[in-house]
Amino acid sequence: MEEQEVPTEHLHEHMEHHAKHSAERWILGVALSSALLAALAAVGSLQAGHHANEAMICQIEAANKWSYFQSKSIKESQLKSKLEILEALGKPDQPADKKKLEEYKSDKEKIQSEAEEKEKEATHELKTHQIFAKSVTLFQIAISIGAIAVLTKRPRFWYLSLGLGVTGLVFFIQAFLSIAGH
Repeated sequence: MEEQEVPTEHLHEHMEHHAKHSAERWILGVALSSALLAALAAVGSLQAGHHANEAMICQIEAANKWSYFQSKSIKESQLKSKLEILEALGKPDQPADKKKLEEYKSDKEKIQSEAEEKEKEATHELKTHQIFAKSVTLFQIAISIGAIAVLTKRPRFWYLSLGLGVTGLVFFIQAFLSIAGH
């Protein structure tokens, strides 16, 4: 689950050019805020990719645990069948077989617990990925709207850009708090 990168470098270069050659001071603010948003978007994108990868790894580990659980269940079922056949034939069961049945049950409980824990971890990693991805999207939209502000010479678009950037920052911080709280 790799994040797709939207190229914003050319927008930033265009804004820098306008900021240097314009008498309007607010354009410099657009260029600076866009540079900051681009840096945050880059960090957010890396984090989103990292957490997507971690989610996949955890999900694979959970699937492996469930496969192991299934193999123990099959062995347990075979042993139960053997004991039932011996009982039907009037043959005595082996104490080792009864002990092995208990071992399978105990192993399965432990494996199930581990698999469920990995699934929870995968869910958390995926949610963290999604929060980072939202922040990156908002940062990129904010940069684009900043470019529109410069191109149309309308500072109101820059204010909208800043608002979206702050909203992206809220998601960005929320994602880091999610990591710290886990």
